[in-house]
Order: sequence, then C-alpha cells, then structure tokens
Amino acid sequence: MTKSVKEDLQKSLLLADELATVSAGQTLGRQISGGMTLFLEGQLGAGKTTFTRGVLQAFGHSGSVKSPTYTLVEPYENLATAVYHFDLYRLGDPEELEYMGMRDYFHEEAICLIEWPERGEGFLPAADIRLELLPKKMESGVVGRKLIITAITEKGGNVLKHWKS
Repeated sequence: MTKSVKEDLQKSLLLADELATVSAGQTLGRQISGGMTLFLEGQLGAGKTTFTRGVLQAFGHSGSVKSPTYTLVEPYENLATAVYHFDLYRLGDPEELEYMGMRDYFHEEAICLIEWPERGEGFLPAADIRLELLPKKMESGVVGRKLIITAITEKGGNVLKHWKS
C-alpha cells in the first residue's frame, strides 16, 4: 500500500520530555539544508527553543541556546551552515522587520528558524516546514508534547519524505 501525498507532507511525533524534543530537533537538523525557513508554533513554554537547541546541535553548536525574545534574532554563523533563530513574540509591528534588515538573513546558505511567525506576517518569506508543538497528556499521565511537522514547499516535502528517525 502506498502512502498518499498528504501523509508524506505531514508527520506527527509524541515527545515525552525535553530530551525527546532536543532529539527530534537534532533529527530534523541532520536532514535540512541551507536556504530553508522553518516556522515554530506553539504556546509559551511549548518547547520551541528546546527544539531549536536540537537543530543547532545537529550543525555543531555545543553552547547554550536562549530565546532571542528581546533581540528578535540570535545568529549562529560559525557553524557548518549559518542558522538564524528568530523570536517575534515581542515584535510591535511586522514592519519593524523591514527596518532591522530581515531580508538579509534569508539566503541560500542560511537556515532560519522563526518562533511566533504570525507576528511577522506579510514581511516573512513562506516557510518550507511548519512545526507545531502542542501539550499532550501521555499514557503514563505525564504531560509531554505532540510535534506536528508539515511540509509547505517541495524542499520541505523532500525532507519529510526522507525522514530518518
């Protein structure tokens, strides 16, 4: 039985804890390449920055990872691929992105991870992959996370079609 295109374009994972969230980020990080934009969605404390830590580790980052809530962007340029981590939670107006030179970050050699992308609507490029982190009560009673990964572009679809857990 062959998978439908719809199944290839979306994956869902249950993440029991912080370690599983980092591991999922590492898995995705090993499969993405420069020129990709990823939107991270979920409520405050959902694990967006924790997931980003895993992606960064896949590219060789070994230090801490903080959410750039006040600076809006944290560059990681000394990695195998430049990665830019955005947190737009405190963005006052999407037009501010134009003034901070947002377009300069989106190039073929860079990966851009964007938390709270809806706050930059109209000034951000389309995502290749959309990641949504939702609280999920596990069978054990512990609250973990459900990660829904959706490919938006062909490039994102290729990542999900070749997903290696």
